[in-house]
Order: sequence, then C-alpha cells, then structure tokens
Amino acid sequence: MDQYSAGGNSPLAIILRLAVISLVVGIVLSALGINASNLFASLNILARRIYDLGFGAVDWIIQYLIVGAMVVVPVYLLARLLGGARPRRD
Repeated sequence: MDQYSAGGNSPLAIILRLAVISLVVGIVLSALGINASNLFASLNILARRIYDLGFGAVDWIIQYLIVGAMVVVPVYLLARLLGGARPRRD
C-alpha cells in the first residue's frame, strides 16, 4: 500500500487543484475590481486602522485608569493607615 492510497492525494494533484481554485478566485476578484496591488494596499490600510483602533483603546483605558487611581489609591492608603492604627481583635 503506497502513501497516497489511504485517502491522500499526490502532490501534483494538490498543486493542480490549488491552481484551479486560485484561477477561479482570481477571476471573481478581478470582476469585482480587485487586483494584487490594491489588495495589498487595502490590507495595509486595514492593518493600520486595526492597529490605531487597538492602541486608541489602550490609550483610552490608560487615561481612565490614571483618573481612577488618583481617587482610589489615596483612599486605599488612608484606609490602610487608619485601619492599622486601630487595635486588632484576635
């Protein structure tokens, strides 16, 4: 029993199948007005927008974190100082 009889295809058949599928997809994309150069440009723009969106969200989170910490940290420290001054009940 050879390596291709267990359900696998030969490398040549896989390459031929991928070439046919690539040709069909290329025809469809070309009909939609998409070619290789504007596809990569569009992917680049998409990646930049996602990058900007991600770091915009991080910037937004950090700003709120800092504003909240300006209130929470002093209250926490004050509570710890006042709580430590009381005698403990064991």
